[in-house]
Amino acid sequence: MKRQKIVAGNWKMNKDFESGLSLASEIIPMVESEASHEVITILFPPFVHLHAIASLTASKHGIFTGGQDCSAQTEGAYTGEVSAAMLKSAGANYVLVGHSERRQYHAETNELCALKINRALEAALSPVYCVGETKEERLADAYQEVIESQLHGGLAHLDEAQMASVIIAYEPVWAIGTGLTASPEQAQEVHAIIRGWLRNHFSAQVANQTSILYGGSVNVGNAASLFGMEDIDGGLVGGASLKSRDFTEIVKANR
Repeated sequence: MKRQKIVAGNWKMNKDFESGLSLASEIIPMVESEASHEVITILFPPFVHLHAIASLTASKHGIFTGGQDCSAQTEGAYTGEVSAAMLKSAGANYVLVGHSERRQYHAETNELCALKINRALEAALSPVYCVGETKEERLADAYQEVIESQLHGGLAHLDEAQMASVIIAYEPVWAIGTGLTASPEQAQEVHAIIRGWLRNHFSAQVANQTSILYGGSVNVGNAASLFGMEDIDGGLVGGASLKSRDFTEIVKANR
């Protein structure tokens, strides 16, 4: 089975409702008319935009929406939390889990991420599980150990059928929002490590079918060279996803 090519835009905490809807209204027709229909495009807007933007993508081929996070709980007295089932009911098909900013600013652990992945799968959402090393861990040559620990903590409890719904995103923390980017060769090395872990822990079939995205200052200038690597199936795009033309060009680069 051929791996799915994916380009996802993580808007983070940007755009009020009106400007977010305007951005989505620009991106959707551009991607639909210009990009390959073999590439899945996912928009991850702030929660308050989700239902409106999901309504815009509902009838479009290959363009979907997702939540930037979900609760590890199903429901109850958890003020400020948003459940996976709520995201699904608002029109989401995907959800980010374990983004480095959640790990850094909210002290999210691999164990908490595993619970969130469970809730996502129960709600029929596809989790995009994020892993990556800090600059210190990269310089200490500890990145393989760190990433394999994150993979094990978040995914090792799943079975192969559940893994069929999971996407992995490698996001070197030192390259997020810094303007620094892992070279295509550096990114490929880590993607190969991730695919090797999937092969060893699950099976060759899971390893060959799981889409692995690169996230870390992806832009128009570097997208094609990154996406051209053997084990890189697309990108999780940050700042460039806030510019409709740039984001569309990045989607187009994933051939």
